[in-house]
Amino acid sequence: MTDLSAFAITRKWPAQHPDRLQLYSLPTPNGVKVSIALEELGLPYEPHLVSFETNDQTSPEFLSLNPNNKIPAILDPNGPDGKPLALFESGAILVYLASKTGQLMPQDTVGRYETLQWVMWQMGGVGPMFGQLGFFHKFAGKDYEDKRPRDRYVAESKRLLKVLDERLAGRQWVMGDQYTIADIAILPWVRNLVGFYGAGELVEFGQFKEVQRVLAAFVARPAVARGLAIPARG
Repeated sequence: MTDLSAFAITRKWPAQHPDRLQLYSLPTPNGVKVSIALEELGLPYEPHLVSFETNDQTSPEFLSLNPNNKIPAILDPNGPDGKPLALFESGAILVYLASKTGQLMPQDTVGRYETLQWVMWQMGGVGPMFGQLGFFHKFAGKDYEDKRPRDRYVAESKRLLKVLDERLAGRQWVMGDQYTIADIAILPWVRNLVGFYGAGELVEFGQFKEVQRVLAAFVARPAVARGLAIPARG
């Protein structure tokens, strides 16, 4: 049996199945990227809920795996060269899982780098901009009298949606016919923007027909439906 006792995180979240990939996460847009990918790939894994309500993400055990105190993070007992690999940052984890399995990524060099550019586009643009809009529209920011910060993120979110809408025109997925980690990176954030954040009207989501079409196809996938609820909240 695989021994993961050298990793401090297993003291707070004991591995019941140490031979499986360990996922430390929460069902947020970044968190579900990895659970969706794992469900799509069919890799055996064991999910652990990192609760923000009890500040699990700032515990010494979690920080031992991710010093940046953000979810998700993974511990793969079957990493490169057969050695355990600890990894954080959702984009890096998606790339690792695609490389590990040879799935969810084009095999040709050009297709691979084009996919990675869209993953980076999400990491550098969609996530931060949509997240800030969520703060100013749904959370504490909504009480600011000065609406210029909110309007700045509204405008940038609309611009990003337009970029995505134009990319998806005539394509089934971001990379065409092939469903990839680019879709898994981007679409949970779009879903969160118009769902949990309730910002659909604010960004005039109705005008982005291609994004709507592909988002509907994404959430209809059985693996996506499962991944959106993992780890289960207690």
